[in-house]
Amino acid sequence: MDLEDRSLQPNVKVVLLAKLREYKSDLNNLKSEHKRLASANSNQAARDDLLESGMADAMSVSANQRGRLMMSTERLNESSDRIKESRRTMLETEELGVSILQDLHQQRQSLLHANDTLHGVDDNISKSKKILTNMSRRMSRNKWIISSIIVVLVVAIALILYFKLSK
Repeated sequence: MDLEDRSLQPNVKVVLLAKLREYKSDLNNLKSEHKRLASANSNQAARDDLLESGMADAMSVSANQRGRLMMSTERLNESSDRIKESRRTMLETEELGVSILQDLHQQRQSLLHANDTLHGVDDNISKSKKILTNMSRRMSRNKWIISSIIVVLVVAIALILYFKLSK
């Protein structure tokens, strides 16, 4: 186990080597107590002492395990709280994103409507320009026609006066 522990990653290796040392010391303590009990098997006082020390060791190991369990539980609770807070933040961000997307959709619709209206106005302006150009041409043509009629009438009046006055 010692060789296997040394070939692992540094962060895992430190923990496992510490446990291995602890287990070796526990094993050595148990061996020494076993030798002592084997030699003093008839001594009842030694038995009582062993039971009391075993209980004390079990209690200290149990207390140590209980402390580690409490620390692990506390870390787990803290991690759970962080996860809940992260989830809450994520949900708020998602709601904000949905709201922004809805606003952007409404703005897009407004821009599309304004673009359609602009194209309609542009078409109307083009039609109005054509109509005004046609009206301007007709007005110029009508001026030429009226001017021509006036000139013809003036020439006709002048001819009539010439022939009437010349007789």
